Amino acid sequence: MSASSKASSSQRGGLSSTHLVAIALGSNLGDRDAHIDFAVSRLSALLTSLRASSRYDTAPVEVDDEQPRYLNAAVVGHALLAPHDLLRALQDIEADRGRERPYPNAPRTLDLDLILYGNQIIDDGALSVPHARFRQRLFVLQPLAEIAPDLIDPITGLTLRALLDRLESQPPLDP
Repeated sequence: MSASSKASSSQRGGLSSTHLVAIALGSNLGDRDAHIDFAVSRLSALLTSLRASSRYDTAPVEVDDEQPRYLNAAVVGHALLAPHDLLRALQDIEADRGRERPYPNAPRTLDLDLILYGNQIIDDGALSVPHARFRQRLFVLQPLAEIAPDLIDPITGLTLRALLDRLESQPPLDP
């Protein structure tokens, strides 16, 4: 099976399907490395075959106020949780690390974005997968392409590597 297709796993004697998911991680408040470490540890309990990228120090993007630099990374792995349940689990991890949402694009201790959930396309008001802006964000695509270059965006049909190549005009990030 391809990386973007469903895989099967047996659980409690029944057949359950897992989906390859991609999650972007970011932090720009406090001990950024510790926040990312915490997230990777917690995600390893939710995802099997977890792979984590290098970390990238990046300038804030799409913010109205002055903010500290971000530490960004990504993980891919197989999830048994349904998409909305996984989103809630990601929000719980953020909250456990002190994430507050006083206004849009506020600085944050930890930000976890569900970028891809298998080949599913979801846009129901509570969840948008694939993530609406990931194709334009070098700080998301570079770490993801590092660990899963052949993962396919179900909307464009392009691999993460091909999407990253489209952003070549932007300077590369240093891990």
